[in-house]
Amino acid sequence: MSSVLYDVPGPRAIARNRVLGVITVLLVVAAVGYLAWRLYETGQFTAQKWQAFTYTNVWISIGEATLRTLGAFVVAAVGALALGFILAIGRLSNHRFVRVPVGAVVEFLRAVPVLIFMFLLYYGLPVVGVRMESYWAVVIALIAYNGSVLAEVIRAGVESLPRGQSEAGYAIGLRKAGVMRLVLLPQAIRAMMPVIIAQLVVTLKDTALGFIITYPELLFYARFLGSQSTYGSPIVPMTMIVGAIYIALCLLLSFGATLVEKRLRRSPKTPAGGVHHPVTEVTDTQLIAAQKGAGKFDANNNAGGGI
Repeated sequence: MSSVLYDVPGPRAIARNRVLGVITVLLVVAAVGYLAWRLYETGQFTAQKWQAFTYTNVWISIGEATLRTLGAFVVAAVGALALGFILAIGRLSNHRFVRVPVGAVVEFLRAVPVLIFMFLLYYGLPVVGVRMESYWAVVIALIAYNGSVLAEVIRAGVESLPRGQSEAGYAIGLRKAGVMRLVLLPQAIRAMMPVIIAQLVVTLKDTALGFIITYPELLFYARFLGSQSTYGSPIVPMTMIVGAIYIALCLLLSFGATLVEKRLRRSPKTPAGGVHHPVTEVTDTQLIAAQKGAGKFDANNNAGGGI
């Protein structure tokens, strides 16, 4: 028995896959165990290394740094989505004088790394007499890069839709803007939602690059506290805590976005408990009975006419 994509594994293949799975798990456990042992041998689990986290002010500072990270992410995510929609619509334009320049802008913004953007905005602009705060340098750089990536994602989603979708919109009298806004974009967003979510997660993690231009976000404070010899330079414990915070934030973002995706995919015209149309069934039955009755009536009339 075989499926469309691959052949069903036989007994030998199943046994081989199980052996490979066990070996992989053992290797991962061994690597994690070795890492934990090295951390223990170097004294990373001693009370002195974790003493700093017994102070309330340290946790307050961690919370403030986390809020600054989220503050940069929220503004950058909203701006990237808005820029992505604008650039995507420009790339889908029927006018060449709009489509070509917008395409060049998208390719340029995608090609320049985020950190280069931040350096240019924070260290390059003061050379020409324009000073910018580190917060806005981080936000603008994230908007420029992630907006260009999202523009390509949205454009790919629109172009992947069947041609009949846009033709149906034109057939009922919609213009290009109406077809894009009412027909194509809603379907493209639902189709590309997992990719959009993944890019927003990348945006959240890229806020950590702000510490290089002295933006006091989470990683900046982790480096500051980890270099304090008063607390025994707890760079590894602080990195563990910051990593756990980033993981929690990304999981929350993915969970919230997944709920939004499910709500978008749920059709408002389809009840959750299934579809049942008793009126339609009765109407069909009545229609059949009416047709039979009409046939009998015609036959009687024909018989009466013969007499």
